Amino acid sequence: MPGGAGEIPTQRATGPVENTSSVQESPAQGSGDLSGSSRRRKKRRRGRATANNHAESGNSGRNQPHPPGEAHPNSETVTSPKGKKAANRRGRRRWQNSRNAKNGHSDSAEKSNEETRTKLAGTDAETVVRSGKEKHRPRETDIRLPVRGAEDGSQQKRGHHARRPRHGQHNAPLYAALDLGTNNCRLLIARPEERGFRVVDAYSRIVRLGEGVGSNKLLSSAAMDRAIDALANCHRKLADRGVMRSRLIATEACRAAENGAEFIERVKAETGLALEVVNRETEARLAVAGCASLVDHEADGVILFDIGGGSSEIVWLDLRNRCGARGYALTRFIRSWISLPVGVVNLAERHGGVHVTPDIFEAMVEDAAEHLASFSLADNLAEAISSGRVHMLGTSGTVTTLAGVHLGLRRYDRRRVDGTWLDDIDVSKMIDQLRDMPYEARVENPCIGADRADLVLAGCAILEAIRRRWTCSRLRVADRGLREGILTELMAADGVWAHRKPGRRPERRRQRNRT
Repeated sequence: MPGGAGEIPTQRATGPVENTSSVQESPAQGSGDLSGSSRRRKKRRRGRATANNHAESGNSGRNQPHPPGEAHPNSETVTSPKGKKAANRRGRRRWQNSRNAKNGHSDSAEKSNEETRTKLAGTDAETVVRSGKEKHRPRETDIRLPVRGAEDGSQQKRGHHARRPRHGQHNAPLYAALDLGTNNCRLLIARPEERGFRVVDAYSRIVRLGEGVGSNKLLSSAAMDRAIDALANCHRKLADRGVMRSRLIATEACRAAENGAEFIERVKAETGLALEVVNRETEARLAVAGCASLVDHEADGVILFDIGGGSSEIVWLDLRNRCGARGYALTRFIRSWISLPVGVVNLAERHGGVHVTPDIFEAMVEDAAEHLASFSLADNLAEAISSGRVHMLGTSGTVTTLAGVHLGLRRYDRRRVDGTWLDDIDVSKMIDQLRDMPYEARVENPCIGADRADLVLAGCAILEAIRRRWTCSRLRVADRGLREGILTELMAADGVWAHRKPGRRPERRRQRNRT
């Protein structure tokens, strides 16, 4: 084993000691006042001389035994993959330091770089939503994931080895989508790309605007104040980002409340935002547009549901004749849809959501099933389900919570939850696990938290009613919804994906035309 201060650690001597003593020096020899570069050259020469001696004496010691756990005397030293990675990192740091010393960093460049790497609430991966597919780019800096339900996403600067933005990316206009629901206020700002869009900024806050609407048909003053505070934050983000195109919608709480129109006027006066109260059909279509990229390419049909705070939308996509259509094009295959006037907020208000016994849970399931009984998606839906090529696609806090608990996440991670497949047995197991979990344990669970602990079982009851009515073997989880659908429709209407870049036609098409 190499042990002396003057020995070469990269090779093991194979011959007598006299063969190597002639080329090795003690620390006191040859050092003198040599510079650092001279010492490095001297070490390299010693290493080459030692290697030559090893080669000359290799045959004599080739068959001699060597201690276990040590390299063979005649084996060449090979740098490990870990060592190569460390050397590459050191090289990149030296290159970056020299570049910084030469050019420096400007504040404007850092600001433009921050724009392309924004940490979303609940995710630290940059998300590119494709029309037809969706992929996650790998993280470029190590970011600690926030607990789900955080009010705002924060900025993260790009690392020294991050990817550079595509040409013309920062010149594309910004689009924004705001969804003011019964329970949440959500904002998403994105920039179109070649086949999709890149998220630039996001905001989410639980405001419970529909609190008490189910009993007195009015928005309370406290709920309106919470919503206006959140909308004021959204207005500042829109102004700071310089958003050019946006759509700001309000859903069931403003539809059902008698003072919903007054609240919309107050929002306009105090925040400057003009909210659009959409009907249930539009809400169902936007849910399909936002989640269509998660539809199985081989499926003959999909039952898509969105369990909201004040209403739940269910859509039947009949894909037996889709002819390869994917992504946003699947909105043309909406066969039928229904909207139930029941959501997690009003259902929890009627039955209670803190201490839920099995009897109370079953009463919530029957309540949702009564609303579901009067609706029929399609006459031949049962026949399509029996074929086994129909799956469910859920977009709501309920299904994302089930997926997070199923995966055993210590901290909610959107990258792992979005697109997760759950078997029917797994869904039943997770519902039973949450039903048997006391309120305090639901509060402590990182995928639920205090904001959702009293609502998650109401959502599970609605999901159970849907599953009892239409039983599918698989359920896919979507951590996306109306906001992504709004952005997709806005960009499609502007034709941002309609024009291909100029260039030669694909080689395969040229060959087919020649033949």
